[in-house]
This record gives sequence, C-alpha cells and structure tokens, in this order.
Amino acid sequence: MSSPGTPTYDQLRIFLSVVETGSFAAAGRKLNRATSVISYGIANLEAQLGILLFDREGTRKPVLTPAGKSVLAEAHAIAHGMDGLRAKVKGLTQGLEPEVSVAVDVMWPSAWLGSVLKAFAREFPTVTLRLHVEALGAVVALVLDGRASIAIGGPLSLEVDGLEHIALGSVPLIPVAAPDHPLARGRLRPGAGREHIQLVLTDRSPLTAGRDFSVISDRTWRLADLGARHQLLREGVGWGHMPIPLIESDLVAGTLVKLDMPDHTGVIYKFDGVYRTDAPPGPAAGWLLERFALAAGVEAEI
Repeated sequence: MSSPGTPTYDQLRIFLSVVETGSFAAAGRKLNRATSVISYGIANLEAQLGILLFDREGTRKPVLTPAGKSVLAEAHAIAHGMDGLRAKVKGLTQGLEPEVSVAVDVMWPSAWLGSVLKAFAREFPTVTLRLHVEALGAVVALVLDGRASIAIGGPLSLEVDGLEHIALGSVPLIPVAAPDHPLARGRLRPGAGREHIQLVLTDRSPLTAGRDFSVISDRTWRLADLGARHQLLREGVGWGHMPIPLIESDLVAGTLVKLDMPDHTGVIYKFDGVYRTDAPPGPAAGWLLERFALAAGVEAEI
C-alpha cells in the first residue's frame, strides 16, 4: 500500500474554508476563487491523501466523512502553525510600530497601569498609544476584531480560541457594602446576600450573553461601568464584589466594609496578556506586555 502524499498549504486552506463556510461555492467566495477551482483543489487533496474527505452523495452540502473529521484537527494545527510563522516573520521585518492599541480589563489596578504607561512614554516617545478600558468579554472583543493589538484580559480570555496568553497576575475580589447597609451588621447567615440588591458588572460585548459571574442575589442592578458601581456601593444602594486595590482607601476610611459572608468570602480574579495568534506584538507592544508582567510580579514569556 503506497504512503499518502504531502498536501500543499494551499490545499489545506481550501479544505478548511469548505468546512468553515459549509459549501464549495462559499469557500470560493471567501478565497476569491471559482467554485470549480475549489472542487479541483479538494479532489487533488483527496488524491494526495488517498481518502475521501467529504461525502457528496445525497446532499447538496459537502459533509465530512469520518476520515475527513480525523484530518480536520491536523489541518487546523498545520494552518495555525503556518499563520504563527508568517506573523512572526512579519513582526521581525516591520520594526517599531507607529502606534500601539491596548485594551485593559477594568479590574486591573490603576497604579500598575499608570507606572507602566509612564515608563512607556519615556521609552517610546514616537509611538502613539491608544488605551481602551473595558470589562469582561469587551476586552477580548477589541483584540479579536483588530481594534487592539494586545490586551490585559480576565478569566474569560482563556475561553476564546485564536489567542496567545501570558500570565499577568491576579487581584482578590471581595464582597463589600456601605457601613450602613443591612448586610454590614456583623456575621451573616448563609444566603443572606440573595435578599438584597447586588450590583453586578455587565459586559458591553455579546461574548458573555446570558452568562453571570459571581452573581448570588435574585435582585440585581447591572452596570457596565466599574466607577459607577463603586459610587453606588458607597451610597449604600446595594452590595457587590470589588478588587481590593481599588477600594483599599475605602476600607481604611470606613466608607466601605468587607461583608462577613460565610458562603462567599471572595474570588481571585486572574489576568492574562493576550494577543491574536496571527498578529503577535511588535517591539513596543511586546515591551508593554513584559512591563505589565513585572508590575504584577510575574515573569513574562513572550
């Protein structure tokens, strides 16, 4: 039995496009090629491998055969590696970026951000910086659609394909309320938080539609702005989780108090530096990721 041949990268791109779009015609439109060229490319790939990738009988849409499903994962891996290689070479040949766009999770401590950006201004005086501060999936969305070259994302970023990740530390989130709030009166019984308004940070993007994070109460107010939630907590409107670095002065002054909730003492909110696999950071953006890691007390590997 003869060994399978070696497919070309172009043949694999055609194969993946047909799978992604669901038809030869749609793949042709995506790749700006005639449908006959797509069909010919698939036929050549099947001949190279010695297997049928699509079942064309009894259906107007090509359906992956069991063999085609097995090949799909390998084709994805090869295409992913090739995209990474091309992007890496592109970054090496382009030199210093004229502009860097950064998306930052609103939970990231402002003191860390300020110190890094101050140093960035000294190190790269000719590079324009665009800064976006967002919450939850909106951070990742800016990277995915190309509006940000790098980002500091929260736990959600780990669930999104097509991104590279660099650990950038974490902050503790604790439940707090104003000192005159009913929940601020000593140790609470389990479930007490469900009876009062919880101020919840919501997502401006559709990535987390229908999902809740650390939501306990049946009564919620949803805000897309962490600063607004901070102020409403001080006013005693409700209770909610806040990053300790942001409310340290409130805890010292007594304008906010940590709630003694036995069933929910708090969570650790982890950060990752993220960028698209097919668009790795240039010199200035890479420098930022390294400094963000240093600010968080971790060692970056870019």
